[in-house]
Amino acid sequence: MSPKHLLGSRSFLLITALLLTAPAPTWADEVQLKPDHPERYTVVKGDTLWDISTHFLKSPWHWPKIWKINDQIKNPHLIYPGDVIVFRMVDGKPELSVLRKETLPVLPAVGKTPEDITTSTAPTDSRTVKLGPQIHGAPLEAAIPTISPNTIMPFLTRPLVVDNDELEDAGYVTTGLDDRIALGNGSQFYARGLKDEDTEYYQIFRPGKAIRHPDTGELLAFEALYLGDARRLDPGDPSKLVVTAAKQEIIPTDRLLVAPKKASLPYYYPHAPKTQVEGRIVSALNAVAEIGSFGVIGISLGTREGIEEGTVLRVMRHVGTHKDPVTRQRYKMPDEDSALVMVFRTYEKMSYALVMTSTRPVHMLDAVVTP
Repeated sequence: MSPKHLLGSRSFLLITALLLTAPAPTWADEVQLKPDHPERYTVVKGDTLWDISTHFLKSPWHWPKIWKINDQIKNPHLIYPGDVIVFRMVDGKPELSVLRKETLPVLPAVGKTPEDITTSTAPTDSRTVKLGPQIHGAPLEAAIPTISPNTIMPFLTRPLVVDNDELEDAGYVTTGLDDRIALGNGSQFYARGLKDEDTEYYQIFRPGKAIRHPDTGELLAFEALYLGDARRLDPGDPSKLVVTAAKQEIIPTDRLLVAPKKASLPYYYPHAPKTQVEGRIVSALNAVAEIGSFGVIGISLGTREGIEEGTVLRVMRHVGTHKDPVTRQRYKMPDEDSALVMVFRTYEKMSYALVMTSTRPVHMLDAVVTP
């Protein structure tokens, strides 16, 4: 096996596996390299794929376009701390690939030919060592994620919006033990309407404000205000439960939804939507007036518009109108480019996205469009 093929066999991300099965989207932008990009970059703990790509590309979400693909590999590798990202030009086009961190000498196995072994120089040592084909033994949890887990994990373990029927059909708090009304951490209470006798863990919610499309007035969803967690002690009607974690005060009529299993961080594949889309920012978690990088926003585009987890959109600042100083009439100002966002959770009529890069603050009602 030649050095070129051996390198290719080790330079595969989990994300690129999706490229082999999914149709290639239409990319609106051409890949643009940073003029000061490095030739090599050593992956360190705490890196993300998005962060690594910013060292090489002006638009980091374009990295799947230039990642070296070896379509003969059935089990693609992830990248891990200690691996080296290598940049090179191939036939006039940029390409990124990976040198694995395993650089210890490997003796040839019985039956191996000299072509199965390659010579490589370790990045931190001038000595030449022999490398043989290896399978990466690190656990999946150690692999470099697309984005920081701490950024969105809290938003993957509970619903952010719900349909009105979902909460109306859910179980509800009736009263606390000894007729207590306001419940906190450790409070025991009774609830009715819990349909599954085998379910033990629940999350407690209160219906929030209705989210409507700012242009059409269509009802998109209702905010689900997360109040805390509960564990069922005794089944029946009513059931007896205890509050195991309270974010805010819980009162009668608050609703109980079955707690989801512990979520793991998905490996998102950043891509443009397959069609031209345009929506608006309709909510901002934590209710901040201006949203910067790594802020979470709700947008008026969902699965019905073809939005998927990993969809990248461009935020256009909604400037509004301006009064012409000559004609004295108001005219519409063009929207200004503000940020790139990546969708991480989808619903039918809306989605939630993370602001990845921003050139100016993002605001409610700003437009989100195909980049």
